[in-house]
Amino acid sequence: MVEMSKDERTKAREALLSRRVEDLTVADFATVRDLVEGFGRMGGFMAPRLSEATKIMEEMRSEGCVKFLSFTGNIISTGLRGVISDLIRGGWADVIVTTCGALDHDLARSFGARYSSGEFELDDVMLNELEIHRLGNVLIPLEDYGPLIEKVMRRELPEILRGRTSISPSELASEFGRRIDDSHSFLRAAYERGVPVYVPGVIDGSFGTNLFFYAQTNKFNLDLFSDMSRILNTVFDSKKTGALIIGGGISKHHVIWWNQFKEGLDYCIYLTTAQEYDGSLSGALPKEAISWGKVKPRAKHLAVFGDVTITLPLIAGAISK
Repeated sequence: MVEMSKDERTKAREALLSRRVEDLTVADFATVRDLVEGFGRMGGFMAPRLSEATKIMEEMRSEGCVKFLSFTGNIISTGLRGVISDLIRGGWADVIVTTCGALDHDLARSFGARYSSGEFELDDVMLNELEIHRLGNVLIPLEDYGPLIEKVMRRELPEILRGRTSISPSELASEFGRRIDDSHSFLRAAYERGVPVYVPGVIDGSFGTNLFFYAQTNKFNLDLFSDMSRILNTVFDSKKTGALIIGGGISKHHVIWWNQFKEGLDYCIYLTTAQEYDGSLSGALPKEAISWGKVKPRAKHLAVFGDVTITLPLIAGAISK
């Protein structure tokens, strides 16, 4: 620590104490935007960060950033799927990076799957006997997941692949989005807006498994490299980039990885429940990404800790004036 003069200490102390905690009342929360702006004046604890996240989102848009939206598949099993689709339709995403699970859940729900709200404490042996999958506290009948996705893909793939010997995951995502008639589908929203959906781990789920089985009798190549070229060109062609990264894993890393090739993200928001103390990528904070060149040293960045089924609707409600 650099030793400070008396004047420097005084100025530093005044700066640290400049933002006073304000007492708010229910009357201050007439709208979602009022609520989130009020969070910025509450002082503690995650509330100010959530409020700051909305400001960063709006600055990303006003600055003409290429906006990356990254999320994990589990949230598409919940009603947050509709919020994600609203953000896409509202122009808050120029590039989407997600997981195979997101494709699975979006396809299943778009074609009639029954997803139900249950409890975390349910007996999983009993659920197995009843042929019900549990994803946290979301319940999915066995026949409404794997078998339904297989049925949809075997029906649609012949037309999608007619006359083709190669196709990329983003092209597949767009083709399925075109065939979905569900306003809550994020694939449909991305297709309508012309937003590419990149799925670097496309084989890790029912969607990818069905592609593999289909390819055993219908030969075609899954072109991963063209998607890599497209996302890299997007980064290089941008003046600035920003990202809203929901959760961790491969979708999070894919965004920050490719942005390192142009000195890193200019804006970065993590919505997460993971902690950094196990050294995992999922738990790593934006400041750690600075050491890798994935986030710029002077970037505006923060992590909001909390269940995204609560934090994202608040942010989306505040920015969607």
